[in-house]
Amino acid sequence: QVQLAESGGGLVQAGGSLRLSCEASGRTFSSYVSGWFRQAPGKDRELVTAISRGGITSYADSVKGRFTISRDNARNTVHLQMNSLKPEDTAVYYCAARPPDVTQYGYWGQGTQVTVSS
Repeated sequence: QVQLAESGGGLVQAGGSLRLSCEASGRTFSSYVSGWFRQAPGKDRELVTAISRGGITSYADSVKGRFTISRDNARNTVHLQMNSLKPEDTAVYYCAARPPDVTQYGYWGQGTQVTVSS
């Protein structure tokens, strides 16, 4: 069983930066794929970025070059560094995890609000 808890959200002006963290419990987390999703009001939840156990990353086109995902397997932690933030990045951000042989993310955090003002 894996439990996830996000932190680091808040209010920032456009062009600013925020760093989100996801702390996980559970011995198997280090072997899981970890992802960050976001959901803006009235929109579907979307996958922003993901990272494998070995550090292979992927990003949505909308955040490439601005966001960076990283993980510390020894500390069961995943981070999302968000730079050059835009008002359209405003959303609730969720940390999620899945075993590498499963396509659906089955473990979710409670979410953290990120608001970017123009």
